[in-house]
Amino acid sequence: MNKELREFRRLERVCLEQAALSTMDLARGGLLKVANDCRMAAEAIEAQSPRGPFAGAVQALKQALSATRVPSRH
Repeated sequence: MNKELREFRRLERVCLEQAALSTMDLARGGLLKVANDCRMAAEAIEAQSPRGPFAGAVQALKQALSATRVPSRH
């Protein structure tokens, strides 16, 4: 997943750079749209992955605790 994330970020950067250099409005607009699509794809990948090792440990702990909870009897 990191490879896909890096590739989308790279493509976003390349499209933005090329859009800045473009002299044609149509080409610039197309490149900006592709850059935006790449940014959205990268953000979607980031949203699916935990934020670093600590976040992964917290998520695993939450799952372990929720699996061991005993329903309270009233």
